[in-house]
Amino acid sequence: MKQQHNKFFILRFDDICPTMRWDIWSEIEDALVSAGVKPILAIVPDNRDPVLQAGPPAQDFWQRARHWQELGWTIALHGYQHLYVARDGGLVTLRKKSEFASLPASDQKEKLQRGLEIFAREGIKTRVWIAPGNAFDEVTVSLLRQFGMDIISAGWFWKPFIGPQEMTWAPCQLSILRSVPPGVWSVCYHHNYWSSLDMAEFKEGLHQYRNCVVSLEEALAQSPPSRAKWCYHFCTSPRLSALVLRAHLKIWKLWLRQGPPGNMPKLSRKRTWARDAGAIRPGQARL
Repeated sequence: MKQQHNKFFILRFDDICPTMRWDIWSEIEDALVSAGVKPILAIVPDNRDPVLQAGPPAQDFWQRARHWQELGWTIALHGYQHLYVARDGGLVTLRKKSEFASLPASDQKEKLQRGLEIFAREGIKTRVWIAPGNAFDEVTVSLLRQFGMDIISAGWFWKPFIGPQEMTWAPCQLSILRSVPPGVWSVCYHHNYWSSLDMAEFKEGLHQYRNCVVSLEEALAQSPPSRAKWCYHFCTSPRLSALVLRAHLKIWKLWLRQGPPGNMPKLSRKRTWARDAGAIRPGQARL
């Protein structure tokens, strides 16, 4: 698969759990299946976060999850219970709340083990880690490979890279599909608080950029992870990396205004990049 301009989008949906907004999700799922898109789904194994209890629980949730897996969609471990118990942002976010960051290794290991035990019981396999609130630390990273996870979706960078512990990082920078410079761009969605306008925006973006949307595995194959220490240091300096990438996107937008290629689609709304690598507008659900 060769993509124009070497631009790739990965779609990621967070806070997938039995009590999410199934009315909205059904429409999203239909659009994804119709387009043949294989997203990342960040599943909370044992959700206890009241913010994510947006509706009655789906009794067949794990059956649905197995179906998504059969479709070739990537399932990621999204923490354990999605409860913020520590005031620490960890490596890639400035918000001081976490389910993992700053906790002792024994506590983090127990949460990872319990979450993956639920996955195993339900026949779900994963190699991808997505922390609630994007808050995790070096201890978390050091434990992931023990549980068969070797990919982290988090942080600000232009493309995947290999960091400490031989972990592959797939950065997550956007909150909508939009015109971007060359690179691998993950778009993080939180559908529980979507309006009809959000749904229309999603479908419009999916239609316009479908040829550049790939699965996580396809992105890693087409853009092999870089192996350089500076990539990790840059990505784990959230103030710097967010500033630089936002400036990069703004410069790109200005360049397009001056003379955009005729085939470059544009979206009308201004919400274009993620805040803390997975943006939430005021009042929206947490990661």
